[in-house]
Amino acid sequence: LTLAGLRAKLDNRELSAVEVTKAYLARIVATNPAVNAFITTCAETAIAEAQAADQAIAAGDVTPLTGLPVAVKDIFNTTGLPTTCASRILKNYVSPYDATVIANIKAQKAVILGKLNMDEFAMGSSNENSAYGAVHNPWNLEHVPGGSSGGSAAAVSAYEAPLAIGTDTGGSIRQPAAVTGIVGAKPTYGAVSRYGLVAFSSSLDQAGPFARTVVDTALLHSVIA
Repeated sequence: LTLAGLRAKLDNRELSAVEVTKAYLARIVATNPAVNAFITTCAETAIAEAQAADQAIAAGDVTPLTGLPVAVKDIFNTTGLPTTCASRILKNYVSPYDATVIANIKAQKAVILGKLNMDEFAMGSSNENSAYGAVHNPWNLEHVPGGSSGGSAAAVSAYEAPLAIGTDTGGSIRQPAAVTGIVGAKPTYGAVSRYGLVAFSSSLDQAGPFARTVVDTALLHSVIA
């Protein structure tokens, strides 16, 4: 389903956010051992967020992303979850605050499925340079998914998440989106806050969206911008 399709089914109560979340979590369990897109999966908190979203939908308090699952590159500070940047140096680091991008998503009552693999500290273009192992292209597991946001692209391409957020300094959203056959965009510099994003090159880094369609990608951009 596209984001629009999921939104309609949630709003019409044909599906609950909990059902949607559990379906994606099951898909992650089935495919992630081969793809290795996720570093951290947060099933318990995701289901709790989905339950809260269902309550909001029942009360008519609906935003574009309410109840919809999102996965996040492990370069954004997130409270309650490790932020590793795919490095052993930060293996046990848990941020005391949320990056602005994460805060914007939470304000929409979206469901965060987990943190996504990447080239360590975003320095790479194949996602082979991660302390948590290489990410594999869902179309051919012997091929790379591109990088540094390879986990973000692979997760969407493998149907492990309908939406993902990555970062782009010199192509790290656009290249893996192309390599995995999905849609990704680097927003104009400054369109999305870098607050809480672990820096690679601060004057170039920009957070941006991944999805399966242009419309879905634009919707996620409108939320994080």
